Amino acid sequence: MTGILIRFLAALILVFATWNPSGWSFVQWGLNTLPNVTAGLVFVGVVLLIGWFLFLHATLESLGMLGIIMALAFFGSLTWLIFDLGWLTASEGVLNYVVLVVVSAILTVGMAWSHIWRRLSGRVEVEDDHDRD
Repeated sequence: MTGILIRFLAALILVFATWNPSGWSFVQWGLNTLPNVTAGLVFVGVVLLIGWFLFLHATLESLGMLGIIMALAFFGSLTWLIFDLGWLTASEGVLNYVVLVVVSAILTVGMAWSHIWRRLSGRVEVEDDHDRD
């Protein structure tokens, strides 16, 4: 469970560092800096790009498109339920944060899917070696 929590925190940092409605994010920093591009802006952009590549690649590889669609359906219906039960009220600010958390949750599931699958099924996944004949 600790590994999944660490992945979720990493996904939250990645998503919220890229953009969030508070005004403190890479996107706002870049928009406020342009047309003067700084070394710090480029470095942070490259680090975020690497993070997005790692998370998206792992998510696509582990879940596939059907799995991503099912994760979207699961977290979307869960979000609807939370709003329907009155635990959150819909406003633009709340919806922005909810979407960011849902994106983080989907990336987390993608990064941790093999661990989750092993726990649920008791089976270990083994990748095929395509180079052997």
